Parts: sequence; C-alpha cells; structure tokens
Amino acid sequence: MDFSIQVTEMFRDPEFFKSFRTKVVPCLRELSFVRIWHAGCSTGEEVYSMAILLREEGLYDKTRLYATDLNEEAIVKAKKGIVSLEKMKDYTCNYLRAGGKQSFSQYYSVVGEEVIFDKSLRKNMVFAQHNLVTDSSFNEFNVIVCRNVLIYFNKDLQNKAHSLFFDSLSSSGYLIIGKKESIDFGPYKQKYTELDKEEKIYIKIT
Repeated sequence: MDFSIQVTEMFRDPEFFKSFRTKVVPCLRELSFVRIWHAGCSTGEEVYSMAILLREEGLYDKTRLYATDLNEEAIVKAKKGIVSLEKMKDYTCNYLRAGGKQSFSQYYSVVGEEVIFDKSLRKNMVFAQHNLVTDSSFNEFNVIVCRNVLIYFNKDLQNKAHSLFFDSLSSSGYLIIGKKESIDFGPYKQKYTELDKEEKIYIKIT
C-alpha cells in the first residue's frame, strides 16, 4: 500500500470521545502506565484530542501516546501541532460535544492565521512513520486507535492489520476502529468482546 488519505479533525465524532471518557478511562485509571497507539494518525488532530482528554481526566502524565502514519509529510506536520485558525470554531464545538471540561482555548496559542497547540501536550507523544501492512509490531499497547483507515484496505490487507493490532495489544487491551469498519467478517471476531457497538470499541479477550 503506497497511498495515504488525510481526512481528520479535532475531536472527530464527538460521541466516540464521550464514550471513551465514560467506558475506557475508568479502566485505564487502574493501570500504572498506559500506552496508546494512534495508527494512521494523519496530521495529528486525533492524538492531540486524546492528549487533551487524558489531561482532563488526570491520566496524561502516566500515558505515552504513539502516533504513526504511512505519510512522512503528515507525520512532520503532526509533530508541529499547528492547525488553521479558521477551523477552531468547528473544533471547539466538537470538543464541547465530546464532553470537554475546560475552555478549549487554553490548549493553544494563536499566531497569525494559525493555532499552535501547547508544547506540554506533546511531551508524552512519539511520532513515527509506520506501514500497517509491511511493518511489524513495535511495542505492547493498552489501547490501539485506528479509525477510518481500514475502509481503504481490501480484505487481505485488513486481516494483516488486524493481526498486527492483536499481537500488539496487551491482555484486555482496547481496539477502536471507525464506525464504517467492522471485525465481524474476519478471523478476529472471536478474539474480542464488544464494549461499545456504536463507537466500535472492543476489548481483547485474554
């Protein structure tokens, strides 16, 4: 696979982030350290959204966020944490709908026509180029988020990615995929239990 489609926004699908707050965060509180992998992170809006959520829930300091994408240019942009100011009205709306607890503006600074996210949000982030089809696992994760990436894969490539995710998840780890994606028709359906059917949050069966 040698293409990459960059479609993302802050707190995209707010109901997912609200579900994550209420159904996943309480379990993450029980862990001494949390590793979260955002696979296919594009230009990073999703991982910054997760960092904000984790900070508000008091979990950021014990979490390492790994953000990977096939597209090297997207990773370079994600590292900078810069987005267009004109998008912030919609992003703020998403943040509030996702259960945001603070003023969204406290997480960024405005410079001209751009917004730069606070450096403290990046201190526990690791960005890297990674191919879900050809590259191997590089750590053990408590949560893997890969939303709206697998819809561009054929069945064989989807199964390769799911094999990678399963091997990379810790016992009782969480797999999160996009609303238009499914594990129902592949070999991994029996390896997970469903936590949130609507938001496609699954728990790896030990």
